[in-house]
Amino acid sequence: MSFDLGLQNTRALVTGGTKGTGAAIVDALANAGAQVIATARSIPADARKGVHFIAADVATSEGCAAVADGVLAAFGGVDIIVHVVGGSSAPGGGFAALNDEIWLRELNLNLMPAVRLDRALLPGMIAQGSGVIVHVTSIQRALPLPEATTAYAAAKAALSTYSKSLSKEVSPKGIRVVRVAPGWIETDAAVALAERLAEQARTDYDGGKKIIMDALGGIPLGRPAKPSEVADLIGFIVSPRAGAITGTEFVIDGGTIPTV
Repeated sequence: MSFDLGLQNTRALVTGGTKGTGAAIVDALANAGAQVIATARSIPADARKGVHFIAADVATSEGCAAVADGVLAAFGGVDIIVHVVGGSSAPGGGFAALNDEIWLRELNLNLMPAVRLDRALLPGMIAQGSGVIVHVTSIQRALPLPEATTAYAAAKAALSTYSKSLSKEVSPKGIRVVRVAPGWIETDAAVALAERLAEQARTDYDGGKKIIMDALGGIPLGRPAKPSEVADLIGFIVSPRAGAITGTEFVIDGGTIPTV
């Protein structure tokens, strides 16, 4: 059986595509033969050759407009959109620490880039009768941590609900919409966090990882997912091999979510 994903010369947009999981997805799609545009607030010094980069802050409507205009100028349209951008800078302290400004910032980073870019680029997909959109959500939507992730988790839950509704609207028009919900991913930022926690607890890196896993309630697999593993899953989802998959969510969390 061939493992060719059939992505040669497809046109893909990956938001948040210069670091961590986003960069791994860009590599996976480019290696599979796709033409890729990646976005971030700044273009990396070690930008991958052959990948187009658009520097824009997609947490703003202006940034999303710049990305959409750039995609249309470079490719004339798009076949694949992978919404990776997201994260949280909310402080700990539970609900009382979250003012309106923080709530809006979490929504503008974790929900609105997908809403705005889909709205701008979906008409072209509908006109061509094909396309795939992947919304990267999070298991936090099902397992929020009240001390630190309430706003982030709520924004990701909103993204998931939006994604499901969108799939029901546009799947009959030939556009597949799928969610991917990672748990803890061992990105450079996650490694740095584990190292900081290890230093504070006077333990080693594995001890720092255990602190994080314990905070999540444990990871039965015993380790976080690697960015490349998430990228490989998404590479399959956006390929013609997954042509009957739409409207659903793939969880990649090492078994962290304890329920069915």
